Amino acid sequence: MNFAFFARLAGVIVAAGVVAMVLILVFSRAVYAWGIMGAFIVFGLIMLGAGWAVDRRATRRHGRA
Repeated sequence: MNFAFFARLAGVIVAAGVVAMVLILVFSRAVYAWGIMGAFIVFGLIMLGAGWAVDRRATRRHGRA
């Protein structure tokens, strides 16, 4: 393991931290606007939609109809 490995690892960690910070800010604004239940409902709908899209793509990729 050389410097490039640790540099990429540090970059991934920093990127993950920035993404987490943005998600927390968006979720906290949703809680402020819609309340805790409304924020969880919207978050759940977004996750269901993302899961549906990933499942549909995997089904097409593996040839199962």
